[in-house]
Amino acid sequence: MKLRLAQWAPVLAAVNAAAQGSTGPYIPGGPSFKDFLRFSCSELNIQRIDPLVTPGLAPSPHLHQIVGGNALAPRMDPALNISAEATCTTCTFTEDFSNYWTAVLFFRHRNGSFHRVPLMENLGLEGQRGGMTVYYTAPYDKKTKVIAFKPGFRMLIGDPMYREPSPDPNEFKSIAFRCFTTPWGPAPANSEIGGSWDTRTFPETPCPYGLRVNNFFPTCWDGVNVDSPDHKSHVAYPTTGSFETEGACPSTHPVRLPQILYETIWNTSAFNDLSMWPTDGTQPFVFSTGDETGYGWHGDYLFGWQGDALQRAMDKYCGVDCPELKKQTIAEANKCTKAAVVNEPIDGWLGSLPGNPVLSR
Repeated sequence: MKLRLAQWAPVLAAVNAAAQGSTGPYIPGGPSFKDFLRFSCSELNIQRIDPLVTPGLAPSPHLHQIVGGNALAPRMDPALNISAEATCTTCTFTEDFSNYWTAVLFFRHRNGSFHRVPLMENLGLEGQRGGMTVYYTAPYDKKTKVIAFKPGFRMLIGDPMYREPSPDPNEFKSIAFRCFTTPWGPAPANSEIGGSWDTRTFPETPCPYGLRVNNFFPTCWDGVNVDSPDHKSHVAYPTTGSFETEGACPSTHPVRLPQILYETIWNTSAFNDLSMWPTDGTQPFVFSTGDETGYGWHGDYLFGWQGDALQRAMDKYCGVDCPELKKQTIAEANKCTKAAVVNEPIDGWLGSLPGNPVLSR
């Protein structure tokens, strides 16, 4: 299964938008940029909480970087109306008070100390404060109706404890790393995520212009449960098709959901000096979970769109400029903050990762 949704992002999103207008080009066999939401979500905070997996636990076992609405708290009950509780969002579209989060990337020096790797803004989203780029997509054949997530909906992709490929081949294939050795390249702009230019684990060589990590969430829902004990069983990947929004959903999960993609780009430029890398030739990056392989990359999602805003956007196949939605500038989004409830050193050179997880390959 090749993942093609964001194969043109982030490079063509900016380059062609400048040349052809903000909607970008039409790509034969795929969506144009006017056909899917692509937007900035700046950093809300970076701390050890996880209202999905360890609700109420502060600090949680490992560090997360979190974006979205400021209703964020260590415990967020499914009955909570996030869009009514939040007063601002770090995302471009002001009706999106959802929370999105991932693990945090660290560099391990050969002397054993750790340094958090900062996130960098994406092309076409200059001014973003850390955070990530988020995508929502409806099937681009425009024949299949997608149903927006319901209040209280939440899900998880990946597992922080994986140190080998996910037992679900679709989940495994939905995660990809790309090492930029030239500005946003050298991969061709139309190279598919998960293709020959990507790896499923940390790259073994320096990435002087950044490291991009993508993950695609499942697109099929059981139509009943907004969550499940493992935060995965209520959703599924399609049973057929080369791309999630094309294949048929399994009979157990017949309802088609929007395709969500997280795109995080880590600014690894300060860590390319090989004299800092391990002497045994291994790569030096590690996630905040203690994962030195990259297999444990994961993403969490709590739905918090206001009213029917997301459904309207999906019905109209909205893109970067979506007249169906209210929008704020990235500078305005950057003003939305939420004080951390767990305060501990996370910057500068540290003797151990926050929470001191066990390092493992």
